[in-house]
Amino acid sequence: MPDGRNDSLTLKAVASIAAVPADAWDACAGTGNPFVRHAFLSALEDSRSACGEEGWLPRHLVLEDPDGGVLACAPLYVKSHSYGEYVFDWSWANAYSQAGGRYYPKLQCAVPFTPVTGPRLLVRPDAPDPARLREALVGGMVNLAERAGCSSVHVTFPTEAEAETMEGMGLLRRMGVQYHWENPGYGSFDEFLETLSSRKRKDIRKERARAQASGVRLETLTGDAITPRHWDAFHRFYMATSDRKWGNPYLTREFFDLLGQRMGDAVVLVMGFEDDRPVCGALNLRGSDTLYGRNWGSLGDYRYLHFEACYYRALDFAIEHGLTRVEAGAQGEHKIKRGYMPRPTWSAHWIADAGLRQAVERYLGQERAVMQAEIEDLATLAPYKKTGDAAPDSA
Repeated sequence: MPDGRNDSLTLKAVASIAAVPADAWDACAGTGNPFVRHAFLSALEDSRSACGEEGWLPRHLVLEDPDGGVLACAPLYVKSHSYGEYVFDWSWANAYSQAGGRYYPKLQCAVPFTPVTGPRLLVRPDAPDPARLREALVGGMVNLAERAGCSSVHVTFPTEAEAETMEGMGLLRRMGVQYHWENPGYGSFDEFLETLSSRKRKDIRKERARAQASGVRLETLTGDAITPRHWDAFHRFYMATSDRKWGNPYLTREFFDLLGQRMGDAVVLVMGFEDDRPVCGALNLRGSDTLYGRNWGSLGDYRYLHFEACYYRALDFAIEHGLTRVEAGAQGEHKIKRGYMPRPTWSAHWIADAGLRQAVERYLGQERAVMQAEIEDLATLAPYKKTGDAAPDSA
């Protein structure tokens, strides 16, 4: 697709993350969020999990200085459907189709299959005028959409500051909700439990005891301790659970091998064994200050093991390693009573058709009021003690 120019800078769209040197991309992405690292995005592409045949055609934006140095970049895809995004726009697509419009293709600035907040407008820290570079990336997305005949641009799970920037440029901002656990500096899991109401504290202890009594041994594995045998088992869990719940698994077996090879230092894998037979697992990735829960899978119905492996073992790991947050993924009001509190998430949207844009803008205004009220109501369900300095902020 044609390149664009911004003064002496060159903005181009590349057809593969491999077209950008890993060190140049990562100099913009930083080290805080593992999902925007070159290694993660390349694992998705090289494993054919995110590719044109699957409806995720890479068109990453790269902003270069006159010497060809990368100043900024953004993960970007041409989408032929709305699967794997976790910010749902099916109703928009249906309405536009019924009105005679063509919603697909669209542009998606996102990390495929990953509902995790993180930077999307990636700028090298030492680059001059970073605000202008972020605006150039957003302008480049819109320009590319217009040139390619795309109906819209969607930037999903950006940081709040990025969402505000894009709203200031005329994009529509949308609010969502997730459930995150925050660590003010607990010395142990028991210290965290002491901040909860008596009933909630007892409930969690009972759940952990039932998980331990199940006969399944849980191990938390990282780095070189994770072998192809573990990935073979976890892929079976992933496929079995995807088939039961969604029927559309996104990640190929090769993805997990590449993930372990390229960024095993960031992988935290909780595996469950009956004797020596792997039966369940929870995949997490570690950032600089946050543990991100990504996938759970099992070969059977392990009710309490799900809570133990996905939630409580994540808290154990975060406390032990001094991480300040655990993000447990999309959906799940049941997470609140386990200490995960509602937090807003964001997306930003540019829509070419004026009529569709006006309709979506009205809808988002109504939806946002509902979401704000929902977050406030959910916060009242916090399991923390109602009085005392030990209770974290639940606003």
